[in-house]
Amino acid sequence: MNIKKHIPNILTLLNLLCGCIAIVFISKLRFDLAFYFVCLGIFFDFFDGLFARKFGVAGPLGVQLDSLADMVTSGVAPGYVMYQMLSFDGSFMQITNDLSFFQVSFLGFIITLGACYRLANFNIDTRQSDSFIGLPTPANALFIMSLPLVIEECHFLTLSELLNIKWVLLAITLLSAYVMNAEIPLFSLKIKNFSFQKYKLQIGFLVLSIVMIATLQYLAIPLIIMTYVLLSVGNNMLAKK
Repeated sequence: MNIKKHIPNILTLLNLLCGCIAIVFISKLRFDLAFYFVCLGIFFDFFDGLFARKFGVAGPLGVQLDSLADMVTSGVAPGYVMYQMLSFDGSFMQITNDLSFFQVSFLGFIITLGACYRLANFNIDTRQSDSFIGLPTPANALFIMSLPLVIEECHFLTLSELLNIKWVLLAITLLSAYVMNAEIPLFSLKIKNFSFQKYKLQIGFLVLSIVMIATLQYLAIPLIIMTYVLLSVGNNMLAKK
């Protein structure tokens, strides 16, 4: 029995398990633990493809498993987080019993729908082998999963209050679904050889990301994702000139 060929799929299933555990913690309003399990799932998601290529066992089964696992960890989990955030009534820790608010809160799952479409499209898009077009679902998941932590930990009161406004959350929801599926080429983060001139954008972005994480903690997560998209848009505009 060739153990190597099963390692990538085992890692993919561990990604799925982490997504399921994250959903349980979201239901209990433990957004911190949910965030950590989604991060762990994304970690497994990165290495399943790496080992599949290294062992030469990449195949259609692995592709399908990967998308199904990502659908839970990077699709259902962030959609459920936004549902919970939209269910809060004024205070971050108080959930309303008003039916009308719950009807609005269901719109949080637009993120899940956007992730589903993104994953299905990614599987048939041959242009995204080395770089991405549209924001990858794991990056979008980290963005959404970090928002309740930003509200709890952020010292910028205005920002915390802003993220408690339902229309702001709905705007973030719609923008999230759009950016995942938009025709926006994002620069690759793969550095194949150390050449500052060739990879100055990637190196600069990674250094900036480390500085933001060290100084801003949870707030750094959404800022890093936004910076990645904005830098890619700017880089695309310069490339066209």
